[in-house]
Amino acid sequence: MPESLEEACDLMASEGGVVPLAGGTDLLVHWPLRLEEHEWTYLDLSGVAELRGHRWDGDALVLGALSTFWDVVRDPRAAEELPLLVAAARQVGAIQIQARGTWAGNVANASPAADGTAVLMAYDAVLELASKEGTEEIPLAELYLGYKEMKLRPDQLIRSIRLPLRAYDVQAFEKVGARRAQAITKVGVAVVHSEAGWRVVAISMAPVTCRCPALEELLGAGRAVGSPEDLLDALRQDVAPIDDIRSTAAYRERTMARVLYWALRDRGVW
Repeated sequence: MPESLEEACDLMASEGGVVPLAGGTDLLVHWPLRLEEHEWTYLDLSGVAELRGHRWDGDALVLGALSTFWDVVRDPRAAEELPLLVAAARQVGAIQIQARGTWAGNVANASPAADGTAVLMAYDAVLELASKEGTEEIPLAELYLGYKEMKLRPDQLIRSIRLPLRAYDVQAFEKVGARRAQAITKVGVAVVHSEAGWRVVAISMAPVTCRCPALEELLGAGRAVGSPEDLLDALRQDVAPIDDIRSTAAYRERTMARVLYWALRDRGVW
């Protein structure tokens, strides 16, 4: 239980295989089943004051590694500047999870069904990584290499997440699940448009949460889209959904096209 970021980084460097722990919500979901995880060494970051909370820093929102979903829900400026953060946070588990789960933990858990990660990626979030060697930054969109695989060295942890503030004329977060909250996303999408262009991020449609460059190009080109089916060619270039216990690949593909089409049509894009 380190009391400073420096101590945490020293322990990450010296204790091989140590696992950083923030809210712990994803860990405890599987605790009764994954017995091997009981033997791991965890680095409890809850005592590191410099990782707590969030701040508005000029033209950006900076989320500390211990900033919770509820921290953002309670901030009225977040609903005004970056409303998809609040929309996603209110659908991550129950209020108890929202009050304890962290944005950085959602990122580091590397689930392809992570709602919080998707909206962060749509807003072009940049991670600040800390280690004993210093800090470095990486765009969230470049973090994932494959299922549960990230560009994170064993001695690095997430220090903060920085989101630039922009003027958006389109913002949408859509989640399809058994319920609006307390249910893992079957199909989801976060989409925004600003002077930086289009960002379309797919949830539960690939081994990782990912941007959809072919869909972004289609939207940027202003091509005529008269039905959800007109999105399928681009969608198939971007994602490769699978059959699993929650949905089939065919259902996910069809639903993603429909959800995206109607979300943008309702906002006057078509």
